[in-house]
Amino acid sequence: MGYRVEHDTMGEIPVEDSRYWGSQTQRSLENFPIGGERFSDDFIRAYGLLKKACVLANAPSAAWREEKLRALLAACDELIAGKLKEHFPLVIWQTGSGTQTNMNLNEVIANRAAELLGGKKGQKELVHPNDDVNRSQSSNDTFPAAMHIAAVSMVRKRLLPAAELLASELEAKARVWARLIKVGRTHLQDAVPLSLGQEFSAYVAQLRQAARRIDLASEELLELPIGGTAVGTGLNAPAGFDDAVCRELERLTGDEYTSAPNKFALLAAHDGMAGLSGALSTLAAALMKIANDIRWLGSGPRCGIGELILPENEPGSSIMPGKVNPTQNEALTMLCVQVMGNHSTIAFACSQGNFELNVFKPVIIHNLLQSVRLLSDGMESFRLRCVAGLDANREKLAEYLERTLMVVTALNPHIGYDKSAAIAKKAYSDNITLKEAGILLGFLSSEEYDNWVVPEKMV
Repeated sequence: MGYRVEHDTMGEIPVEDSRYWGSQTQRSLENFPIGGERFSDDFIRAYGLLKKACVLANAPSAAWREEKLRALLAACDELIAGKLKEHFPLVIWQTGSGTQTNMNLNEVIANRAAELLGGKKGQKELVHPNDDVNRSQSSNDTFPAAMHIAAVSMVRKRLLPAAELLASELEAKARVWARLIKVGRTHLQDAVPLSLGQEFSAYVAQLRQAARRIDLASEELLELPIGGTAVGTGLNAPAGFDDAVCRELERLTGDEYTSAPNKFALLAAHDGMAGLSGALSTLAAALMKIANDIRWLGSGPRCGIGELILPENEPGSSIMPGKVNPTQNEALTMLCVQVMGNHSTIAFACSQGNFELNVFKPVIIHNLLQSVRLLSDGMESFRLRCVAGLDANREKLAEYLERTLMVVTALNPHIGYDKSAAIAKKAYSDNITLKEAGILLGFLSSEEYDNWVVPEKMV
Protein backbone atom coordinates (compact mmCIF):
# COMPACT_ATOMS: atom_id res chain seq x y z
CA MET A 1 0.00 0.00 0.00
CA GLY A 2 1.61 3.25 -1.14
CA TYR A 3 1.47 6.59 0.65
CA ARG A 4 1.98 10.18 -0.36
CA VAL A 5 2.88 13.05 1.94
CA GLU A 6 0.25 15.80 2.21
CA HIS A 7 0.98 19.24 3.63
CA ASP A 8 -1.15 21.74 5.53
CA THR A 9 -0.60 24.55 8.04
CA MET A 10 0.22 21.99 10.77
CA GLY A 11 2.91 20.23 8.75
CA GLU A 12 3.19 16.93 6.92
CA ILE A 13 1.00 13.84 7.21
CA PRO A 14 1.00 10.59 5.20
CA VAL A 15 -2.15 9.68 3.27
CA GLU A 16 -2.83 6.41 1.51
CA ASP A 17 -2.09 7.12 -2.11
CA SER A 18 -5.31 5.59 -3.45
CA ARG A 19 -7.39 8.06 -1.41
CA TYR A 20 -8.57 11.37 -2.81
CA TRP A 21 -8.80 13.03 0.57
CA GLY A 22 -5.98 15.17 1.91
CA SER A 23 -4.29 16.24 5.11
CA GLN A 24 -7.23 17.71 7.01
CA THR A 25 -9.44 14.70 6.34
CA GLN A 26 -6.62 12.40 7.43
CA ARG A 27 -6.13 14.34 10.67
CA SER A 28 -9.84 14.14 11.43
CA LEU A 29 -9.83 10.42 10.67
CA GLU A 30 -7.04 9.92 13.21
CA ASN A 31 -8.29 12.40 15.83
CA PHE A 32 -11.91 11.22 16.03
CA PRO A 33 -12.00 7.40 16.28
CA ILE A 34 -15.49 7.69 17.76
CA GLY A 35 -18.32 5.37 16.86
CA GLY A 36 -19.01 4.32 13.31
CA GLU A 37 -21.81 6.68 12.25
CA ARG A 38 -20.91 8.49 9.04
CA PHE A 39 -22.64 11.06 6.90
CA SER A 40 -25.12 9.50 4.53
CA ASP A 41 -24.69 9.36 0.78
CA ASP A 42 -27.66 11.73 0.51
CA PHE A 43 -25.87 14.37 2.56
CA ILE A 44 -22.58 14.04 0.67
CA ARG A 45 -24.48 14.31 -2.61
CA ALA A 46 -26.25 17.46 -1.41
CA TYR A 47 -22.91 18.94 -0.38
CA GLY A 48 -21.53 18.05 -3.81
CA LEU A 49 -24.40 19.88 -5.49
CA LEU A 50 -23.60 22.93 -3.37
CA LYS A 51 -19.91 22.76 -4.27
CA LYS A 52 -20.75 22.56 -7.98
CA ALA A 53 -23.06 25.57 -7.65
CA CYS A 54 -20.26 27.46 -5.88
CA VAL A 55 -17.79 26.60 -8.64
CA LEU A 56 -20.22 27.95 -11.23
CA ALA A 57 -20.94 31.07 -9.18
CA ASN A 58 -17.21 31.71 -8.66
CA ALA A 59 -16.23 31.15 -12.29
CA PRO A 60 -16.64 34.78 -13.47
CA SER A 61 -14.49 36.27 -10.68
CA ALA A 62 -12.00 33.40 -10.33
CA ALA A 63 -10.78 33.68 -13.90
CA TRP A 64 -9.93 29.98 -14.02
CA ARG A 65 -8.71 28.78 -17.37
CA GLU A 66 -11.31 26.72 -19.21
CA GLU A 67 -9.54 23.39 -18.59
CA LYS A 68 -9.46 23.97 -14.84
CA LEU A 69 -13.13 24.92 -14.70
CA ARG A 70 -14.08 21.81 -16.65
CA ALA A 71 -11.99 19.64 -14.31
CA LEU A 72 -13.59 21.15 -11.20
CA LEU A 73 -17.09 20.60 -12.59
CA ALA A 74 -16.28 17.06 -13.71
CA ALA A 75 -14.96 16.20 -10.24
CA CYS A 76 -18.14 17.61 -8.72
CA ASP A 77 -20.25 15.57 -11.13
CA GLU A 78 -18.44 12.35 -10.19
CA LEU A 79 -19.03 13.12 -6.53
CA ILE A 80 -22.72 13.85 -7.09
CA ALA A 81 -23.10 10.61 -9.07
CA GLY A 82 -21.71 8.61 -6.13
CA LYS A 83 -18.52 7.54 -7.90
CA LEU A 84 -16.31 8.87 -5.11
CA LYS A 85 -18.36 7.89 -2.06
CA GLU A 86 -15.66 5.63 -0.58
CA HIS A 87 -13.54 8.75 -0.12
CA PHE A 88 -15.76 10.26 2.59
CA PRO A 89 -14.77 8.32 5.72
CA LEU A 90 -15.37 10.85 8.49
CA VAL A 91 -17.64 10.17 11.43
CA ILE A 92 -20.42 12.40 12.72
CA TRP A 93 -18.60 12.91 16.02
CA GLN A 94 -16.12 15.60 14.92
CA THR A 95 -16.00 19.36 15.08
CA GLY A 96 -19.49 20.77 15.58
CA SER A 97 -19.25 23.08 12.58
CA GLY A 98 -18.55 20.21 10.19
CA THR A 99 -15.26 21.84 9.14
CA GLN A 100 -13.50 18.55 8.51
CA THR A 101 -16.31 17.28 6.30
CA ASN A 102 -16.27 20.53 4.33
CA MET A 103 -12.53 20.08 3.86
CA ASN A 104 -13.09 16.43 2.96
CA LEU A 105 -15.18 17.58 0.01
CA ASN A 106 -12.74 20.34 -0.87
CA GLU A 107 -9.80 17.92 -0.86
CA VAL A 108 -11.54 15.17 -2.82
CA ILE A 109 -12.75 17.58 -5.49
CA ALA A 110 -9.33 19.29 -5.70
CA ASN A 111 -7.35 16.06 -5.94
CA ARG A 112 -9.69 14.50 -8.48
CA ALA A 113 -9.65 17.70 -10.57
CA ALA A 114 -5.85 17.72 -10.42
CA GLU A 115 -5.81 14.18 -11.80
CA LEU A 116 -8.20 15.17 -14.58
CA LEU A 117 -5.77 17.95 -15.48
CA GLY A 118 -2.99 15.38 -15.85
CA GLY A 119 -1.44 15.93 -12.44
CA LYS A 120 -1.28 13.94 -9.23
CA LYS A 121 -3.17 13.97 -5.96
CA GLY A 122 -1.80 16.63 -3.65
CA GLN A 123 -0.65 18.99 -6.38
CA LYS A 124 -2.20 22.10 -4.88
CA GLU A 125 -0.57 24.31 -7.49
CA LEU A 126 -2.95 22.73 -9.99
CA VAL A 127 -6.12 22.84 -7.87
CA HIS A 128 -6.14 24.10 -4.29
CA PRO A 129 -8.79 22.79 -1.87
CA ASN A 130 -9.10 26.13 -0.06
CA ASP A 131 -8.27 28.74 -2.69
CA ASP A 132 -10.20 27.09 -5.51
CA VAL A 133 -12.84 24.65 -4.23
CA ASN A 134 -13.61 26.58 -1.02
CA ARG A 135 -13.37 29.97 -2.71
CA SER A 136 -15.88 32.55 -1.30
CA GLN A 137 -16.99 30.02 1.33
CA SER A 138 -16.59 28.91 4.93
CA SER A 139 -17.52 25.65 6.60
CA ASN A 140 -19.85 27.80 8.71
CA ASP A 141 -22.08 28.70 5.76
CA THR A 142 -21.61 25.71 3.44
CA PHE A 143 -22.33 23.01 6.01
CA PRO A 144 -25.75 24.41 7.06
CA ALA A 145 -26.57 25.12 3.41
CA ALA A 146 -25.85 21.47 2.60
CA MET A 147 -28.02 20.48 5.58
CA HIS A 148 -30.92 22.39 4.04
CA ILE A 149 -30.37 20.99 0.54
CA ALA A 150 -30.19 17.40 1.77
CA ALA A 151 -33.29 17.75 3.96
CA VAL A 152 -35.40 19.39 1.25
CA SER A 153 -34.35 16.81 -1.34
CA MET A 154 -35.10 13.78 0.83
CA VAL A 155 -38.40 15.16 2.11
CA ARG A 156 -39.69 16.02 -1.35
CA LYS A 157 -38.32 13.10 -3.34
CA ARG A 158 -38.74 10.28 -0.81
CA LEU A 159 -40.82 11.04 2.25
CA LEU A 160 -43.79 12.96 0.85
CA PRO A 161 -44.34 10.50 -2.05
CA ALA A 162 -44.15 7.56 0.40
CA ALA A 163 -46.67 9.23 2.71
CA GLU A 164 -49.10 9.84 -0.14
CA LEU A 165 -48.79 6.27 -1.43
CA LEU A 166 -49.60 4.93 2.03
CA ALA A 167 -52.49 7.37 2.44
CA SER A 168 -53.88 6.31 -0.94
CA GLU A 169 -53.65 2.62 -0.02
CA LEU A 170 -55.50 3.25 3.23
CA GLU A 171 -58.05 5.37 1.36
CA ALA A 172 -58.71 2.50 -1.03
CA LYS A 173 -59.46 0.24 1.95
CA ALA A 174 -61.72 2.93 3.42
CA ARG A 175 -63.76 3.05 0.20
CA VAL A 176 -64.13 -0.73 0.01
CA TRP A 177 -65.22 -0.91 3.65
CA ALA A 178 -67.44 2.18 3.61
CA ARG A 179 -70.63 0.20 4.42
CA LEU A 180 -69.08 -2.42 6.68
CA ILE A 181 -70.52 -1.55 10.11
CA LYS A 182 -68.56 -2.40 13.25
CA VAL A 183 -68.53 -1.58 16.92
CA GLY A 184 -66.62 1.52 17.92
CA ARG A 185 -64.25 1.67 20.89
CA THR A 186 -63.42 4.55 23.21
CA HIS A 187 -61.37 4.23 26.41
CA LEU A 188 -60.68 0.68 25.15
CA GLN A 189 -64.36 -0.03 25.87
CA ASP A 190 -67.29 -0.68 23.52
CA ALA A 191 -68.80 2.45 21.99
CA VAL A 192 -71.42 3.31 19.37
CA PRO A 193 -70.99 1.88 15.85
CA LEU A 194 -69.15 3.31 12.88
CA SER A 195 -68.06 1.80 9.60
CA LEU A 196 -64.67 0.21 9.11
CA GLY A 197 -64.26 2.65 6.25
CA GLN A 198 -64.81 5.59 8.60
CA GLU A 199 -62.24 4.19 10.99
CA PHE A 200 -59.68 3.97 8.17
CA SER A 201 -60.61 7.42 6.85
CA ALA A 202 -59.15 8.84 10.06
CA TYR A 203 -55.79 7.29 9.23
CA VAL A 204 -55.88 8.85 5.78
CA ALA A 205 -56.62 12.28 7.23
CA GLN A 206 -53.85 11.93 9.82
CA LEU A 207 -51.25 11.05 7.21
CA ARG A 208 -52.18 13.81 4.79
CA GLN A 209 -52.25 16.42 7.52
CA ALA A 210 -48.84 15.27 8.75
CA ALA A 211 -47.51 15.48 5.19
CA ARG A 212 -48.81 19.05 4.87
CA ARG A 213 -47.01 20.03 8.06
CA ILE A 214 -43.76 18.52 6.78
CA ASP A 215 -44.10 20.19 3.39
CA LEU A 216 -44.70 23.54 5.03
CA ALA A 217 -41.74 23.09 7.40
CA SER A 218 -39.45 22.17 4.50
CA GLU A 219 -40.23 25.44 2.72
CA GLU A 220 -38.35 27.33 5.42
CA LEU A 221 -35.20 25.43 4.48
CA LEU A 222 -35.25 26.84 0.95
CA GLU A 223 -33.52 29.91 2.43
CA LEU A 224 -29.77 29.28 2.47
CA PRO A 225 -27.00 30.92 4.50
CA ILE A 226 -24.48 30.51 1.68
CA GLY A 227 -22.48 33.69 1.21
CA GLY A 228 -22.47 34.44 4.93
CA THR A 229 -19.00 32.85 5.21
CA ALA A 230 -17.60 32.72 8.78
CA VAL A 231 -20.06 34.68 10.94
CA GLY A 232 -22.72 35.90 8.51
CA THR A 233 -21.10 39.12 7.28
CA GLY A 234 -20.04 37.64 3.95
CA LEU A 235 -16.34 38.41 4.36
CA ASN A 236 -14.32 37.24 1.29
CA ALA A 237 -17.45 36.46 -0.75
CA PRO A 238 -18.01 38.75 -3.76
CA ALA A 239 -21.22 40.71 -4.07
CA GLY A 240 -23.98 38.62 -5.62
CA PHE A 241 -22.24 35.31 -4.90
CA ASP A 242 -25.10 34.12 -2.65
CA ASP A 243 -27.77 34.79 -5.26
CA ALA A 244 -25.68 33.21 -8.01
CA VAL A 245 -25.26 30.01 -5.97
CA CYS A 246 -29.00 29.83 -5.35
CA ARG A 247 -29.74 30.27 -9.06
CA GLU A 248 -27.35 27.45 -9.93
CA LEU A 249 -28.85 25.20 -7.25
CA GLU A 250 -32.34 25.83 -8.58
CA ARG A 251 -31.11 24.83 -12.03
CA LEU A 252 -29.43 21.71 -10.65
CA THR A 253 -32.19 20.54 -8.30
CA GLY A 254 -35.43 22.13 -9.47
CA ASP A 255 -36.03 23.55 -5.98
CA GLU A 256 -36.41 27.31 -5.59
CA TYR A 257 -33.58 28.22 -3.24
CA THR A 258 -33.07 31.81 -2.15
CA SER A 259 -30.41 33.65 -0.23
CA ALA A 260 -31.43 34.10 3.41
CA PRO A 261 -32.04 37.79 4.21
CA ASN A 262 -30.37 37.28 7.60
CA LYS A 263 -27.49 34.83 7.41
CA PHE A 264 -26.41 35.41 11.00
CA ALA A 265 -29.48 33.51 12.21
CA LEU A 266 -28.88 30.47 10.00
CA LEU A 267 -25.28 30.07 11.15
CA ALA A 268 -26.01 30.61 14.84
CA ALA A 269 -29.28 28.66 15.06
CA HIS A 270 -31.16 25.92 13.25
CA ASP A 271 -34.77 26.65 14.13
CA GLY A 272 -35.93 25.46 10.72
CA MET A 273 -34.36 22.07 11.35
CA ALA A 274 -36.06 21.88 14.73
CA GLY A 275 -39.39 22.72 13.09
CA LEU A 276 -38.99 20.08 10.40
CA SER A 277 -37.93 17.50 12.95
CA GLY A 278 -41.01 18.32 15.02
CA ALA A 279 -43.18 17.74 11.96
CA LEU A 280 -41.43 14.40 11.37
CA SER A 281 -42.08 13.45 14.98
CA THR A 282 -45.76 14.26 14.49
CA LEU A 283 -45.85 11.93 11.48
CA ALA A 284 -44.21 9.27 13.64
CA ALA A 285 -46.94 9.75 16.25
CA ALA A 286 -49.63 9.29 13.57
CA LEU A 287 -47.94 6.17 12.19
CA MET A 288 -47.60 4.76 15.70
CA LYS A 289 -51.38 5.06 16.20
CA ILE A 290 -52.18 3.59 12.80
CA ALA A 291 -49.80 0.64 13.15
CA ASN A 292 -50.95 -0.08 16.69
CA ASP A 293 -54.65 0.08 15.77
CA ILE A 294 -54.19 -2.30 12.87
CA ARG A 295 -52.21 -4.85 14.85
CA TRP A 296 -54.71 -4.74 17.74
CA LEU A 297 -57.64 -5.09 15.35
CA GLY A 298 -55.81 -8.04 13.79
CA SER A 299 -54.90 -9.68 17.08
CA GLY A 300 -55.76 -13.35 17.42
CA PRO A 301 -56.42 -15.29 15.32
CA ARG A 302 -58.82 -16.92 17.81
CA CYS A 303 -58.28 -15.18 21.14
CA GLY A 304 -57.87 -11.55 20.14
CA ILE A 305 -60.06 -8.87 18.58
CA GLY A 306 -59.69 -10.41 15.14
CA GLU A 307 -61.65 -7.84 13.11
CA LEU A 308 -58.84 -7.55 10.54
CA ILE A 309 -56.92 -10.31 8.82
CA LEU A 310 -53.27 -9.31 8.38
CA PRO A 311 -51.09 -10.77 5.61
CA GLU A 312 -48.84 -13.65 6.64
CA ASN A 313 -45.29 -12.75 5.62
CA GLU A 314 -43.05 -15.08 7.61
CA PRO A 315 -43.12 -17.56 10.52
CA GLY A 316 -43.51 -15.74 13.83
CA SER A 317 -42.02 -18.07 16.39
CA SER A 318 -39.06 -20.38 16.81
CA ILE A 319 -41.00 -22.54 19.27
CA MET A 320 -44.73 -22.17 18.47
CA PRO A 321 -45.57 -23.83 15.13
CA GLY A 322 -47.97 -21.92 12.90
CA LYS A 323 -47.67 -18.62 14.76
CA VAL A 324 -47.67 -15.49 12.59
CA ASN A 325 -46.92 -12.05 14.00
CA PRO A 326 -47.68 -8.46 12.85
CA THR A 327 -44.02 -7.85 12.04
CA GLN A 328 -44.49 -4.91 9.68
CA ASN A 329 -46.41 -3.10 12.40
CA GLU A 330 -43.65 -3.83 14.88
CA ALA A 331 -40.94 -2.54 12.53
CA LEU A 332 -42.93 0.64 11.87
CA THR A 333 -43.58 1.33 15.54
CA MET A 334 -39.92 0.75 16.40
CA LEU A 335 -38.73 3.26 13.83
CA CYS A 336 -41.33 5.74 15.08
CA VAL A 337 -39.75 5.48 18.52
CA GLN A 338 -36.34 6.17 16.94
CA VAL A 339 -37.70 9.24 15.11
CA MET A 340 -39.18 10.61 18.33
CA GLY A 341 -35.83 10.07 20.04
CA ASN A 342 -34.04 11.75 17.14
CA HIS A 343 -36.30 14.76 17.58
CA SER A 344 -35.35 15.07 21.24
CA THR A 345 -31.69 15.10 20.23
CA ILE A 346 -32.29 17.59 17.41
CA ALA A 347 -34.35 19.95 19.55
CA PHE A 348 -31.71 20.00 22.28
CA ALA A 349 -28.88 20.40 19.76
CA CYS A 350 -30.68 23.28 18.06
CA SER A 351 -30.93 25.05 21.43
CA GLN A 352 -27.15 25.04 21.84
CA GLY A 353 -26.10 27.85 19.50
CA ASN A 354 -23.55 30.12 21.17
CA PHE A 355 -23.18 33.66 19.83
CA GLU A 356 -22.46 33.41 16.07
CA LEU A 357 -22.37 29.63 15.59
CA ASN A 358 -24.23 26.48 16.55
CA VAL A 359 -21.64 23.70 16.85
CA PHE A 360 -24.02 20.74 16.89
CA LYS A 361 -24.55 20.73 13.14
CA PRO A 362 -23.37 17.16 12.33
CA VAL A 363 -25.62 15.46 14.88
CA ILE A 364 -28.58 17.60 13.81
CA ILE A 365 -28.40 16.64 10.15
CA HIS A 366 -27.43 13.01 10.87
CA ASN A 367 -30.49 12.47 13.05
CA LEU A 368 -32.83 14.40 10.78
CA LEU A 369 -31.84 12.52 7.63
CA GLN A 370 -32.06 9.23 9.50
CA SER A 371 -35.61 10.13 10.54
CA VAL A 372 -36.57 10.97 6.96
CA ARG A 373 -35.04 7.78 5.64
CA LEU A 374 -36.63 5.56 8.30
CA LEU A 375 -40.07 7.09 7.83
CA SER A 376 -39.84 6.88 4.04
CA ASP A 377 -38.68 3.27 3.96
CA GLY A 378 -40.97 2.24 6.81
CA MET A 379 -44.12 3.65 5.22
CA GLU A 380 -43.35 1.98 1.91
CA SER A 381 -42.70 -1.40 3.52
CA PHE A 382 -45.83 -1.10 5.66
CA ARG A 383 -47.90 -0.18 2.61
CA LEU A 384 -46.68 -3.06 0.45
CA ARG A 385 -46.41 -5.80 3.06
CA CYS A 386 -49.27 -4.99 5.42
CA VAL A 387 -51.91 -2.52 4.28
CA ALA A 388 -52.16 -3.79 0.68
CA GLY A 389 -52.92 -7.31 1.95
CA LEU A 390 -55.34 -6.38 4.75
CA ASP A 391 -58.77 -7.98 4.73
CA ALA A 392 -61.80 -7.56 6.97
CA ASN A 393 -63.15 -10.41 9.07
CA ARG A 394 -66.81 -9.80 8.32
CA GLU A 395 -68.06 -12.59 10.58
CA LYS A 396 -66.21 -11.21 13.57
CA LEU A 397 -67.39 -7.66 12.86
CA ALA A 398 -71.01 -8.84 12.74
CA GLU A 399 -70.61 -10.90 15.92
CA TYR A 400 -69.29 -7.95 17.93
CA LEU A 401 -71.92 -5.61 16.53
CA GLU A 402 -74.67 -7.96 17.62
CA ARG A 403 -73.22 -8.39 21.12
CA THR A 404 -72.35 -4.76 21.90
CA LEU A 405 -74.45 -2.94 24.49
CA MET A 406 -73.58 0.51 23.23
CA VAL A 407 -76.18 0.56 20.45
CA VAL A 408 -78.51 1.30 23.36
CA THR A 409 -77.48 4.91 22.82
CA ALA A 410 -79.97 5.03 19.93
CA LEU A 411 -82.78 4.69 22.48
CA ASN A 412 -81.88 7.93 24.32
CA PRO A 413 -84.08 10.22 22.18
CA HIS A 414 -87.07 7.87 22.59
CA ILE A 415 -87.05 6.71 26.22
CA GLY A 416 -84.36 8.85 27.84
CA TYR A 417 -80.86 8.27 29.19
CA ASP A 418 -81.85 6.69 32.53
CA LYS A 419 -84.13 4.03 31.06
CA SER A 420 -81.60 3.29 28.33
CA ALA A 421 -78.91 2.80 30.99
CA ALA A 422 -81.19 0.47 32.92
CA ILE A 423 -81.69 -1.65 29.79
CA ALA A 424 -77.93 -1.88 29.22
CA LYS A 425 -77.24 -2.87 32.82
CA LYS A 426 -79.93 -5.57 32.85
CA ALA A 427 -78.77 -6.98 29.53
CA TYR A 428 -75.23 -7.18 30.86
CA SER A 429 -76.07 -8.64 34.26
CA ASP A 430 -78.57 -11.20 32.91
CA ASN A 431 -76.50 -11.99 29.80
CA ILE A 432 -79.44 -11.29 27.49
CA THR A 433 -79.90 -9.01 24.50
CA LEU A 434 -80.78 -5.33 24.77
CA LYS A 435 -84.07 -6.03 23.06
CA GLU A 436 -84.98 -8.70 25.57
CA ALA A 437 -83.99 -6.48 28.49
CA GLY A 438 -86.04 -3.54 27.20
CA ILE A 439 -89.14 -5.68 26.79
CA LEU A 440 -88.73 -7.28 30.21
CA LEU A 441 -88.43 -3.85 31.83
CA GLY A 442 -91.52 -2.68 29.93
CA PHE A 443 -89.75 0.29 28.36
CA LEU A 444 -90.45 -0.61 24.72
CA SER A 445 -92.00 -3.13 22.38
CA SER A 446 -90.27 -5.48 19.99
CA GLU A 447 -91.35 -3.37 17.03
CA GLU A 448 -90.14 -0.13 18.63
CA TYR A 449 -86.74 -1.62 19.35
CA ASP A 450 -86.35 -2.81 15.75
CA ASN A 451 -87.35 0.60 14.42
CA TRP A 452 -85.13 2.59 16.78
CA VAL A 453 -81.95 0.46 16.96
CA VAL A 454 -80.62 0.21 13.41
CA PRO A 455 -76.78 0.24 13.39
CA GLU A 456 -76.68 1.25 9.71
CA LYS A 457 -78.50 4.48 10.63
CA MET A 458 -76.13 5.20 13.50
CA VAL A 459 -73.01 5.81 11.37
